[in-house]
Amino acid sequence: MTSIFRTAMGDAAFGRLHPELRRRFSVGLASGELCVGRGVMDRIWHGRAFVRPFLSLGATRNILLSRTGRHVPFTIENVPYADSYGRETVTFVRTFDLPGGPRRFDATMVHSPERGCVLDYLGTHQHLASDLHLSAEPGGSLLIRSGEHRFREGPLDVRVPELLGGRAEVRESFDEDTGRFRISVRVVNRRFGPLFGYEGSFAASYADVRSHGVRAGLRPVREEVRT
Repeated sequence: MTSIFRTAMGDAAFGRLHPELRRRFSVGLASGELCVGRGVMDRIWHGRAFVRPFLSLGATRNILLSRTGRHVPFTIENVPYADSYGRETVTFVRTFDLPGGPRRFDATMVHSPERGCVLDYLGTHQHLASDLHLSAEPGGSLLIRSGEHRFREGPLDVRVPELLGGRAEVRESFDEDTGRFRISVRVVNRRFGPLFGYEGSFAASYADVRSHGVRAGLRPVREEVRT
């Protein structure tokens, strides 16, 4: 049994990642490890002013970020668990300590054999699901690109048109000089251009998930079975 990320990438591509990235993305039920990253986002940015109401709406369910900032303390919690449907799931819960109070950007990830990729459920209620495609880049960095997005609520299951959705690109690398991970996130709409993003660095620590468990408030309020 391997992590959901190694399964999605395949052994050869996963093996080209920097060893520290391989460990971070081996977090899972098989490894028995959780990972917590703590650092600073050098910059959190937005696109043009008209996107802010949409970001604010998403922020009510811990989807996206409705505020900007510089030198923002940051935590990311990657904790594996089996969800209500028995699927191995890994949390990607990001907390940004912004002025006026912390803001969260929540995601939970599973591997979808049907779609042949990692499926990223966004927010507290998993209403939005995005296909994620992972690849190893020169130098051992990791590139994650989003694909199709779908919105699920009750019987509703619709594909989000590209005109309304955003394409996410995440780059993560390990800086051996500082011993820190570097991350850059950029979300762009095909017509309206850049929507939001952030970049910064963090240090990671690992712990035995069987001893620590999944802390209260980390799992989503609602879990979506459809992949």
